[in-house]
Amino acid sequence: MATLRDVKVGESCTVAALKGAGAVKRRIMDMGLTKGTEVHVKKVAPLGDPIELTVRGYELSIRKDEAASIEVVDVHKVEEA
Repeated sequence: MATLRDVKVGESCTVAALKGAGAVKRRIMDMGLTKGTEVHVKKVAPLGDPIELTVRGYELSIRKDEAASIEVVDVHKVEEA
């Protein structure tokens, strides 16, 4: 299954599952990245880390390692107005 780390800039997706356990998983959930949440990838830093997202109407930056633990579905390109 694809992970959030695989999603390209300008694409959106839906969170399917969170891998891992413990404090890291809890922190990701506390940031609003839960199953069924729509996520848009806004930009990626020049060296690839961190990744800037739009989640539930706010901006959020996460590390590549965190993004790799978030499984996603329904990846699609979003046209900017």
